[in-house]
Amino acid sequence: MELVCPAGNIDKLAYAYAYGADTAYIGLKRFSLRIKADNFYEDEYKRVIELKKKYPEKRLFCALNIAFHNHDLKMFLQNLDYFKQYPIDAFIVQDLGLVPILQKEFPNTHLHLSTQASCMNKEAVKMYKSLGFKRVVLGREVSLNEIREIKDACPDMELECFAHGAMCIAYSGRCLMSAYLTGRSAQSGFCSHSCRWEYDLGTIVDKPLSPPSHISSLKELNEKGGIITAEAAKEIAQSGILRLQERQRPGEFFPVFEGDDFTAILSSKDLCMIDHLADMKTAGVDAIKVEGRMKSTYYVAMVSRAYRKALDALEGKISAEEAAPFIASLEDVAHRESTTGFYYNRGNADKTTIGASDSPYLLAASLGEALSSEETNKIFEAGEKLLKDREAELEAMHPEARKAALRDLEMHPEKKIKIAEKHEGWKVYPYAALNRVDSGSELEFVSPSVLAQKVSGSEYEFINPKTGEKLDWVNADHDCAIYTAIKVEENTLVRVKDPDFVEGEIRDRGR
Repeated sequence: MELVCPAGNIDKLAYAYAYGADTAYIGLKRFSLRIKADNFYEDEYKRVIELKKKYPEKRLFCALNIAFHNHDLKMFLQNLDYFKQYPIDAFIVQDLGLVPILQKEFPNTHLHLSTQASCMNKEAVKMYKSLGFKRVVLGREVSLNEIREIKDACPDMELECFAHGAMCIAYSGRCLMSAYLTGRSAQSGFCSHSCRWEYDLGTIVDKPLSPPSHISSLKELNEKGGIITAEAAKEIAQSGILRLQERQRPGEFFPVFEGDDFTAILSSKDLCMIDHLADMKTAGVDAIKVEGRMKSTYYVAMVSRAYRKALDALEGKISAEEAAPFIASLEDVAHRESTTGFYYNRGNADKTTIGASDSPYLLAASLGEALSSEETNKIFEAGEKLLKDREAELEAMHPEARKAALRDLEMHPEKKIKIAEKHEGWKVYPYAALNRVDSGSELEFVSPSVLAQKVSGSEYEFINPKTGEKLDWVNADHDCAIYTAIKVEENTLVRVKDPDFVEGEIRDRGR
């Protein structure tokens, strides 16, 4: 099965490819359902072309899956020349109005039907095939048994199914909740993820229950200690007195009404099928998809790697024992409780959850390729010059001023210039910092083939590659490199333990 992974920007695209994705899918400008993802713009197509040259066997899909208004269609047509500069292998669409346009303007690019179209039966698949679609991303409500029936009826149609990531509580993600609560339409790519918010469940106190009733008033309910029968609870749910209040919007109330059939209206669990890939393959799935164009680089890398190893084990390329630790590393990525969705039993998809489980790690940095000996020597030369310049500066001072400066350095040793010194067998790697890390902290290097390598504080040094100065700490936007004897694989990420992580505790990180 093909592994299709998300890429919200050019860096995530590179890591999706490096960590095992066969294919990555991106969004362009304003025509993707993940408007808040970085998406791709300006001249980034040049970097995408270079990546495709580096990974010639990898494919690139483009999501054009919003519901197009007339002004959207006009803007799309105005940007055709720009889109043609990207090496796109397939477009993912839900709006059939785009089909003749794409077939005319991109005759060699495949058409894939978005899950937003809610295609879930064999007759619909046959119809889309007749329109020229090469692949259908089936609606997330479809079961494995239904997939098998569809594949048997339409063996020539490629079927792609989601295997991992956030699930929308609405039908195939076609949700109006965000538009209703915030005016931001999910169908235009502006979803505010209202279903993930935290709500208080209360009652409209001035609306009594209609008789006949098991309780005559809220006062009686309180007097009974809040314990009522299931029948009475159902009556309350159907009475119309319940309302929700979002935690950060006090005073705004939203009515809740429960019908005869149970309906989950808030946050669904995440989908995780990594332990069931054999069943997906048997059902006829040609490609599995990971959700997450708005997720972090760390998420993209770790999830891509885990599913790559799981698929390799399924195909006999590696053993199950070799794949197991990489699969287990999914727990190191922030996620909600998981479910198998609708694949086995729709009841699994109806179960809701709140918040997200934290990751015990913070992504600290990404590492570049090792510098050459010439480049490394220039760093040490810059450090020696920095030291000599400082000594000359002190020497040129008035004797009393020099004494004062030396006395200040004795009282504040952290102000002394410390330059990097050469170590046999050590190499310098560009260090693109993302979070603050103090020198001496334990690091972990993760890469496409290395699960996690611990690096103690004595096994590396942070240095400024421009001045040769040793650094006590690093942070985003600082000029930084790491000097170490540890062998660093290409596309290595650096992570550190999150000091605020508490096992089993869900932290409020805001929205």
